[in-house]
Amino acid sequence: MAAEFLKTHGIDLQDEMSSVQFPSTISPNSHANQTSNIPTSDPRKARISYRKINKILNVKLPCRNPDKTWDVLIHNDTIASLEPHNPLSHDTTSDPQILNGGKAFLLPSLCHPHVHLDKCFLLSDPKYSDLCIEKGDFGEALSLTSQAKSRFTPDDLLRRGRWLIEESIAAGVTCMRAFVEVDATVRFKCLEAGLMLKQQYQHACDIQICAFAQDPLFSGETAAEGRVLMEQAVQEDGVDVVGSTPYVEADEMQMRENIDWAVDIAIKYGKHLDLHLDYNLDGSKEPMVYYVIDALKKRSWTQNKNIVLGHCTRLTLLTSDQWYDLNRRIWELPISFVGLPTSDLFMMGRPSEPNEGSERVRGTLQIPQLIKEYYLQGTIGINNVGNAFTPQGSCDPMSLASMCVAVYQAGAKEDAELLYECISTRAKAAIGSGERRALEVREGDKTDFVLVSTNAYEGGRPRQTLQELVYDPPKERRTLHRGHMVHLETG
Repeated sequence: MAAEFLKTHGIDLQDEMSSVQFPSTISPNSHANQTSNIPTSDPRKARISYRKINKILNVKLPCRNPDKTWDVLIHNDTIASLEPHNPLSHDTTSDPQILNGGKAFLLPSLCHPHVHLDKCFLLSDPKYSDLCIEKGDFGEALSLTSQAKSRFTPDDLLRRGRWLIEESIAAGVTCMRAFVEVDATVRFKCLEAGLMLKQQYQHACDIQICAFAQDPLFSGETAAEGRVLMEQAVQEDGVDVVGSTPYVEADEMQMRENIDWAVDIAIKYGKHLDLHLDYNLDGSKEPMVYYVIDALKKRSWTQNKNIVLGHCTRLTLLTSDQWYDLNRRIWELPISFVGLPTSDLFMMGRPSEPNEGSERVRGTLQIPQLIKEYYLQGTIGINNVGNAFTPQGSCDPMSLASMCVAVYQAGAKEDAELLYECISTRAKAAIGSGERRALEVREGDKTDFVLVSTNAYEGGRPRQTLQELVYDPPKERRTLHRGHMVHLETG
């Protein structure tokens, strides 16, 4: 399907991929020290270089004394040993496989558990300059995005998708769940672009593709066609996740049909499930999360796949007793909640126009509280970047964590560590791409890391702890994926 569809738009998939000159020794299980060129239709040339690293010297490690630095020995893309740094024991100038960390923090790499690949940066692209925000509400965002989707082309989708992926890698992201829409308007355009980008960047970032139904599947003239297209998309090689948006349906009965259908399709084809759910602050509406849990239990969800529930802003109105009840209902189901503060705060909790100065509720899931008090699984994500749903923000999860110090009023040392977990290890675990664990770097760990400088500039104010990095994230970072340093160059 991919090759035939793209060919009708002037893009030859075989030619594109043959021009991606990955190192000859790189295979899905073997990564070497060479350079690969990523093809692009952008005027800007893009290049990704990979340098195999066997040893990292003089780095700070989380959960350890910040006054000490360490040397990390790597073998077969895993940490073989951790030793206190000896500044006299190594000469790094002659060996390209030895990396001097320069007292930077070596941290588990970052993850986007929820990001929309196809509609990113619409506000930055001259092609869509006429689609400007005026009201800034959810209805306008849907309308502007729908108009933009009618103009999507493969070249356009690849260009903006590359922007998001490359900026994310530069920030330290080595794993993401990318939503691509499938419906009667775009059909497979977004999916094919997403699959091509997944393949092109496979040695720099692990990209899960979620075939996503933003439009209704049981209400409206194109609902039946949408279900057919979605089921076709889910069967495509490289699609990892089934996603849908029950709240866009016309009534509660159709919302339930949407949930049932998505659960059934995920089970039928052995996929993860990801639902945009309960995106409101209306206390008179029964949360649909209860129906999701019942649907999963009714079908005895036992497959080794995870369920992620995004937004869920209605749940911010639950009492403590209701949260404990929700924990009891979920019990052993592999459900994680993902808070999306940049989008939720922009969209939710708006007072009516005559009351613009009145109190504004936060309207985003209190993720640290979910984890610490109610023992639920949670994470945070950037969701949208540069479009009418979320015009502000960047591709940097550390900037999101920093913002969340204020959003969640989470300023303690333990809070900062938890927020970092929510953009790293907890995020990976939520989407089934790693284990849920603390931040300690250990022997035997896979070498997906980000080196974060402790200084904003040479000789500048040092950041001595992980807590300080979350408060005020430095921009200078180096990304390591599967034992290779990934470097993005432009020119």
